[in-house]
Amino acid sequence: MNNNLRIALTGNPNSGKTTLFNKLTGSSEQVGNWAGVTVAPVIARMKKRYTDLNIDVLDLPGTYSISPYTPEEAFARKAIIDQTYDVIINVADGANLSRSLFFASQLLEIGKPVVIGLNKADVLAQRGDEVDLDLLSRRLGVTIIPIQASKGLGLNDLVQAAIAASAQVTEAKEALSDEDRRSMIDQLIDQVMIRQHDPLTQTFSDRLDRIFIHPIIGLISFFFIMWGVYAFAIEGLGGWLSDWINETLFGEMAPAVVDRLVENYGLSPILGNFLDQALIGGVGAVLGFIPIIMLLFFLLSLLEDSGYMSRVAVLLDKYFKRIGLSGKSIIPMIVGSGCAVPGVMATRTIENVDQRRMTAMLTPFVPCSAKLPVIALVSVAFFPQSSWVGPSTYVLAIVTIILGGLFLKKVFRNVDESHFIIELPEYRFPSLLQALERMWDQAKAFAYKAGTIIFVMSVLIWILQAFNFSGYTQDATSSFLAFISGRLNWLLIPLGMAGWQLITAVLTGFVAKENVVSTLAVLLAAGNSEALSTGVLSNYFNPITAYSFLLLNLFTPPCVAAIAALKNELKEPKWIWRTLLFQVSVGYLLAMTVSQIGSLIVYGEPLPSWWIAAIVGIIYVVIILYLTRRRPKNA
Repeated sequence: MNNNLRIALTGNPNSGKTTLFNKLTGSSEQVGNWAGVTVAPVIARMKKRYTDLNIDVLDLPGTYSISPYTPEEAFARKAIIDQTYDVIINVADGANLSRSLFFASQLLEIGKPVVIGLNKADVLAQRGDEVDLDLLSRRLGVTIIPIQASKGLGLNDLVQAAIAASAQVTEAKEALSDEDRRSMIDQLIDQVMIRQHDPLTQTFSDRLDRIFIHPIIGLISFFFIMWGVYAFAIEGLGGWLSDWINETLFGEMAPAVVDRLVENYGLSPILGNFLDQALIGGVGAVLGFIPIIMLLFFLLSLLEDSGYMSRVAVLLDKYFKRIGLSGKSIIPMIVGSGCAVPGVMATRTIENVDQRRMTAMLTPFVPCSAKLPVIALVSVAFFPQSSWVGPSTYVLAIVTIILGGLFLKKVFRNVDESHFIIELPEYRFPSLLQALERMWDQAKAFAYKAGTIIFVMSVLIWILQAFNFSGYTQDATSSFLAFISGRLNWLLIPLGMAGWQLITAVLTGFVAKENVVSTLAVLLAAGNSEALSTGVLSNYFNPITAYSFLLLNLFTPPCVAAIAALKNELKEPKWIWRTLLFQVSVGYLLAMTVSQIGSLIVYGEPLPSWWIAAIVGIIYVVIILYLTRRRPKNA
């Protein structure tokens, strides 16, 4: 037997294919209750707990048919036809057996060993239905193993069946027409399925959907659910743990260690200053938010695994279509709430080129994990008794996406209406283990970024603010950084704020949004995020301008990794520059509007820079009118 095998995982979207891949390989690829989560091939070595053989597992994008409709389905078809594997494990969705068998029957015709893993058999049991697997296996001529990928049940049997099948010789069969195939599957389902429930009976999921998919109640429910998530993470357990890390670990213990090193061991005061500001201040200010990040991802994972997030996709679909976006645009934006990079990559599931570009341009507006420390900082520093700040950023993201979509629809002009089909899985009790695994993965990724990108940026910022043309200086206003950033400080005047420290934080945020917090901690000598939130920021902001600064960082271009993803998806350089200019303009205009109008409403008087903001606003209005009313080149 060949000791080196390659197994290809195939199946319909949302069949549990990527969950199975993660269980077999120990990987942490993103899973979700919707199509389009896997948009590129992923390969990893199978864990030795299942076999001593060297087996590579290839996770292919989900597809409903061997005939491709979307780019990722085209890739899946090419990989299947090229046969660069030894055996296929086709993950069939037990809750949607008829649809799964349509694709499975096509695989059986290509002449390559196939094993079927019947996933979600527990859903069938909950309905009271049964499948005669022995009869189904005989009729199809293929081994079928019942599994529960989320719990890891039946995987040993599945792997052994795949290994055995890989040694078998198979031949290609004549392909059936789609009509004959559907007829064959319908007859087969009638023979092997024992139904004990009435499909017309209203289920618990149906009753919940009357609330969560309702056009008005659903939106209200979405806001309050997100409010509850943020309230618990920022003001509840997450906030309590974060306070301990900031106040005790980085506020008392770490600085005390540095002080002892300086006093007792003759450590250079310059090195001590570096450790205090760059390491403890910069990196520590970001690490202090790890409990909040972990809790947010844990709670969001529970919502996703429960089946709720796919309802959000359906809820927002009709609104997105009105602004020229594809219904599938919702999926990249939901994926982008975790990280903008996979969110942008998920836009390749959209067939229409203009809709794909529009979605890629708008997806980074959704607050991702990198932006959560900035949200938490502003919330704690200026709105400590209010839990609306986090949810409000999601509401503003939706409004901004809608308005941005309307603008882009006018610019593109030829955007066609698309059709959106998404499977609504039944509500289920979410997997705590899977949520904990995702939470841990995000914590590791966050800590890794803090130890690499954020640390490097903190060191660079410290060096630039600690030295000038004459050497080391304790006067940061005469430093290299003040000289460089001071030349751009005028950009913040229409926003009602000023300070070369602030413009530096905005610029470093383009590398990684967490850098906004670490940069402010280094430049304001705050020591940690707790010190940032207890007064030092009030020298630069009032609550209105602080919220404006938050929006500026949330809605301007994302990190360099996401910009690189945009480059890969948009292809043409001109579209990269258009996207970055569009995102900078949106973030700047939104921050300026909130700062100027908010100050007038809350404080009863305009900001001194109101006339400059008015000029900027008029310029943008002229540009918008020109872009939306100009005649197309082919007119």
